[in-house]
Amino acid sequence: MSVQAWWSSTIGKKVIMAVSGIFLMLFLVVHLAGNLTMFVPDGGAMFNQYAHKLESMGVLLYLAEAGLLAIFLFHVVAAIQVHLSKKRARSSGYAVTGTKGGPSKMTVASRSMIITGIILFVFIPVHIWMFKFNAGTPHPHTVVGDKEVKDLYTVVVEAFKNPVVAFGYTGVMLLLGMHLRHGFWSALQSLGAMKPRWSPLIYTVGLIFAVLLAGGFLLLPLYFFFFGDIPPRGMGGEL
Repeated sequence: MSVQAWWSSTIGKKVIMAVSGIFLMLFLVVHLAGNLTMFVPDGGAMFNQYAHKLESMGVLLYLAEAGLLAIFLFHVVAAIQVHLSKKRARSSGYAVTGTKGGPSKMTVASRSMIITGIILFVFIPVHIWMFKFNAGTPHPHTVVGDKEVKDLYTVVVEAFKNPVVAFGYTGVMLLLGMHLRHGFWSALQSLGAMKPRWSPLIYTVGLIFAVLLAGGFLLLPLYFFFFGDIPPRGMGGEL
C-alpha cells in the first residue's frame, strides 16, 4: 500500500492519530513536570531558571517547537477526518447513546472527543499567547543567581489571580482529562498494542493517567488564585 493510500484509509488515519497522540501525551508529562516547579517555595526561582534553560536552547528549541506543532497538526487533521468519515458512514445518529462496557468503551468521554479536541485546539494558542508571549507585552525580568532572566513566574501568578483566567483554565483542564481518559485507551487499541483481556486494565491505567495529568495542571490555577502571592514586579525568584 502506498503512503498516499495508507493516509487515505481510516486505519492509516487512526494510526497517525494514535502515534501523534502518544507523543503529545509524553510532551504533556514533561510540560507538567516543569510547571510543578512553581510549587517549590523559592519565590519562583527554580521555575524561572527552568524556563530560561529552555529559552537558552536557541535554534534547538525552535526545531522542537516546530516538530511539536507538526505532530499536533497531524493529530488534529487525522482526528477531524476520522470523525467526518464516521458521520458519513451512518445515515442517522445512534438512537441509544448509553455507556457501553464492551470493547468500544463508548462513554461521555469517547462521544465528546471531537468537542473536547476542538476546545483544546482553541485553548492552546491562547495559552501560548498569554504566557510565552505575555499577551504581546514585554516580560518582566528578575535575577536568579547571577543571571537576569524573564520573570515568567510572576506573569503566571498574576494571570491566575484573575478569576476568569483561573477558573476558565481549570475548566479546560477538566476537559483535557476527559480527552485523555479515552485517548489513552483508544491510541493503544488503534495500534493493536493490547489484547482484549488487557482492555479493562489499560482503560483503568488510562483513567489514572488522565486524572493525575489533568489534576496536576488544574492545581496550578486553583492554588495561585486562592493562596499565591504576587511577587513585586521583577522580583519573582530573585536570589
